[in-house]
Amino acid sequence: MPKNLVIVESPAKAKTIERFLGKEFQVESSFGHIADLPSKELGVDVENDFKPKYTVDKEKKALVKKLKDLAKKAETIWLASDEDREGEAISWHLAEELGLDKNKTKRIVFNSITKSAIQKAIENPRDINYNLVNAQQARRVLDRLVGYELSPVLWKKIKPGLSAGRVQSVAVRLIVEREREIEGFTPEASFRIKAEFKTDGGNVFAAKLNKTFPTKEAAEKFLEENIGADFSVSDLAKKPAKKSPAAPFTTSTLQQEASRKLYFSVSRTMQVAQRLYEAGLITYMRTDSVNLSNEAIAAAKDAILDNYGKEYSQTRNFTGKSKGAQEAHEAIRPTDMKLQSPQLERDQAKLYELIWKRTLASQMSDAQLERTNVKIKASTHNEEFSANGEVVKFDGFLKVYLEGTDDEDGEEQEGMLPAMNVGDPLQNVYISATERFTRPPYRFTEASLVKKLEELGIGRPSTYAPTISTIQNRGYVEKGTVEGTERKYAQLVLENGKVSDSQLTETVGSEKGKIVPTDIGMIVNDFLVTHFTQILDYNFTAQVEEDFDEIASGDEDWQEMMKNFYKDFHPNVLEVEENAERASGERVLGTDPKSGRQVSVRLGRFGPMVQIGTVDDEEKPEFASLLPDQSIGTITFEEAMTLFELPRKLGVYEGEEVEANVGRYGPYVRFGKKFISLAKGESAFDVDMDRAIELIKEKQKADAPIATYEGKDVTKGKGRFGPFIKWDGMFINVNKKYDFDNLSDGDIAELIEAKKKKEAEKLVQEWPEEKIRIEKARWGRHNIIKGRVKVELSKDVDATKVTLEEAQALLEKKAPKKKAKTKAKAKK
Repeated sequence: MPKNLVIVESPAKAKTIERFLGKEFQVESSFGHIADLPSKELGVDVENDFKPKYTVDKEKKALVKKLKDLAKKAETIWLASDEDREGEAISWHLAEELGLDKNKTKRIVFNSITKSAIQKAIENPRDINYNLVNAQQARRVLDRLVGYELSPVLWKKIKPGLSAGRVQSVAVRLIVEREREIEGFTPEASFRIKAEFKTDGGNVFAAKLNKTFPTKEAAEKFLEENIGADFSVSDLAKKPAKKSPAAPFTTSTLQQEASRKLYFSVSRTMQVAQRLYEAGLITYMRTDSVNLSNEAIAAAKDAILDNYGKEYSQTRNFTGKSKGAQEAHEAIRPTDMKLQSPQLERDQAKLYELIWKRTLASQMSDAQLERTNVKIKASTHNEEFSANGEVVKFDGFLKVYLEGTDDEDGEEQEGMLPAMNVGDPLQNVYISATERFTRPPYRFTEASLVKKLEELGIGRPSTYAPTISTIQNRGYVEKGTVEGTERKYAQLVLENGKVSDSQLTETVGSEKGKIVPTDIGMIVNDFLVTHFTQILDYNFTAQVEEDFDEIASGDEDWQEMMKNFYKDFHPNVLEVEENAERASGERVLGTDPKSGRQVSVRLGRFGPMVQIGTVDDEEKPEFASLLPDQSIGTITFEEAMTLFELPRKLGVYEGEEVEANVGRYGPYVRFGKKFISLAKGESAFDVDMDRAIELIKEKQKADAPIATYEGKDVTKGKGRFGPFIKWDGMFINVNKKYDFDNLSDGDIAELIEAKKKKEAEKLVQEWPEEKIRIEKARWGRHNIIKGRVKVELSKDVDATKVTLEEAQALLEKKAPKKKAKTKAKAKK
């Protein structure tokens, strides 16, 4: 039995560490927290100093017993969870729940999983830092109080099933306020002047006028002033300039840059970074420090000297500006600067390369530039054109890396200008006056939202990804899908002594990939902002984060902080629950011309809807759901009334009724029990019977069997994961190796047999009579399956030893409860 037991929180991390330690060390994983607040009750004693009630989840009990037994046999227990507040709390829970002897328990931390870092940690153990534990407890308890007390108020006042959170609700507020700014924005037009000139040597370059004209007439008048003018260089200035590299990555800047350069979502970036960290390739990825250790700076210098030479090396120490930054940590960097391209799966390789380049560039020389500014005068007026050029004299860090930006204006990059001298004559190729409109503020992307949260001091590195995931999962915000709308603009061009006028179009207001608030998100936000001003206040939320930092440094008592917060918060909740009116975001749109009843739009039980009539009318109200691209805040009366035309009955085909309607996935034609989606750009309001029959025939042809195998039909289709064939209830993906349009009998047999083999290998246990089976799933997990019910087994459970009775009990627990039928109340 090994003398030493090392407990980490992740199995991948355990595997990597085990490689570096000898036979006397056994490394086990706690799979995250082994104890937490209970899920079905508040779990905080508000009467007794806010004492948390920590419980071990049923799924973790076997694991806790196993760790307890191993700890009893070991001479020394090493708690090696992550070097942050969450990691400290995991170690504390392990010490408490396993009943560890203080004299034989040691806490070790390291910010990278390398042999030297782990060796150094073992040589420098410490005790559990209770200040860090208390900071984590404070966050957990405060967030539990906010969520547990606010959510029932939302159920009562808006809609069942809603929830609120301290940081998440503030993030939604940012997005809603940005959307309102955009909705209230009125674009103003002006005309920008651009020109193209040619030198005597025949070199062409662009220039612009550093003023705009408010009207088309003023712009046209200016262009006419240039007819027949002589142009020449009036001034030429050259100045040296330099560009310096960005600091190494923090959690926030990594998320932003991976979004700009790799198009990763924030949660994807963190998942991939976690894998790189656990494999020992990068330092810890939850950090707000831009520091590099002396060893890292020296390693980067060696890599630069080896790859690029002495003139490219310039060592630097960076200082972070973010609030509450934990400067004891390091920035995110590769653990081995000499390892430029390790063999990794694609996303990991891309992110690793980004981190490697950013780290290396941070220790490289400034780029030396020469900026040239040329002024051009005309003989017929006093306005001057200007042209700017930039020449890289020495590329420095630019050889490796340049930081991306969130700027969406798309300004042209400055390039080189041809050789010129003051007084040189220039030939004008053309001058254009283009109508341009002021832009509303940009909608947030995931990356720019992280940047804004960090600027305001809201949240910390560990909270950005879960916050953004949560507000999307709750349906308060979504990724926009609108490509944009066309807008006309005017352009005047002076060329060959004549001014021409043309109308052009541009696409504006694209939401694609941007974060847009939903109707429910706006209603919940408005309710919370109105009734819980303090919780939704940006400064208050940032102050709470500072309080957590004070607790972490031992300068504030966490229970005192809770008391100060709760004494105002709880009475506010009770008052709102008692007195606030229900919120539905209702807008009255007008009057129904047929019935004379009120037409309104509001949030209903099943989502946003239009309503004709009110509950006070003798006649029952009529309802119609909004289409996916419509919103309570922007739908017009005409658009609302059109919704009552759905579903449209189109006729009867092959004895089945055919109708057009709109569902959660967009417009469709229903033919009997089959639903056939309309093509992009087609509308349920416009589709006719001929087009519906065309679609039905296409569907019938696509669904017709293409072969039989072992007496069962084989059909084919295309789904979200690409082309597939279906046989005996199994969907079998067809990869590019096969010609999908011309599958042979041999291809079909090969695909089916390969799938059967794969399914057989997945099967761990089966009880055919009960129609229950246990299968292998991804990431080493196992599922118990019966029909459509699926239960994931805990990682510490041996799937081969689960009995039928145990499987049935777990399925019974998961199966949805059947609601008892209740008699409808008779109307009075």
